[in-house]
Amino acid sequence: MKHVLITGCTRGLGLAMARGFAARGWTVSGCGTNASAAAALQKELGEKHRITRCDVTSPDEVAAFAADILAGPGAPDLLLNNAALINRNAPLWEVTPEDFSRVMDVNLKGVHLICRGFLPAMIARGSGVVVNFSSGWGRSTSPEVAPYCCTKWGIEGLTSALAQELPRGLAAVALNPGIIDTDMLRSSFGSASSAYPDPAHWAVKVVPFLEKLGPSDNGAALTAPQ
Repeated sequence: MKHVLITGCTRGLGLAMARGFAARGWTVSGCGTNASAAAALQKELGEKHRITRCDVTSPDEVAAFAADILAGPGAPDLLLNNAALINRNAPLWEVTPEDFSRVMDVNLKGVHLICRGFLPAMIARGSGVVVNFSSGWGRSTSPEVAPYCCTKWGIEGLTSALAQELPRGLAAVALNPGIIDTDMLRSSFGSASSAYPDPAHWAVKVVPFLEKLGPSDNGAALTAPQ
């Protein structure tokens, strides 16, 4: 049975993917920062799955999360680094140091910690795909979201370098998920976000797409089907 691990799985795209993979017979592991939301999703999906609270910016929490998952379902076949946040719309000189650091910590450092926690076991097994969620703003830019753009451009570079480091049998992919009506999009687009598909409809096409990724995709910069 295939095993997928999804960070940020208690809301938005992560929640839609968790439900989609579970419905297709995958074992789903994942985490979010809201303990009650994690418990609710665990109850919804059932006991064969493992959803817990974990802050991906905390080395100690990620280490404990990884130890728990690896001792249970084991190394994931598909690791989806989905957890991310965006800054409040503002020109760069008005973004506070605290807000800038938080975006960097979640969107970049969190990916590093999750990879550090799970990749050794995937490498030891000799298989697995890491999908680091990028953005259209990882390949272009817009005003007032400079910190977010910075992290997603960083994801593109980090993933490309990681792909060069991985041994045969594994893959690292940067994925632009497209434009979806999520809380994150609403923070930037406001009411205009309703013109775009919601996460549940998005996941209908994207979960099967992700299932098909394999070693031959290593290093690819992909865009999810819309």
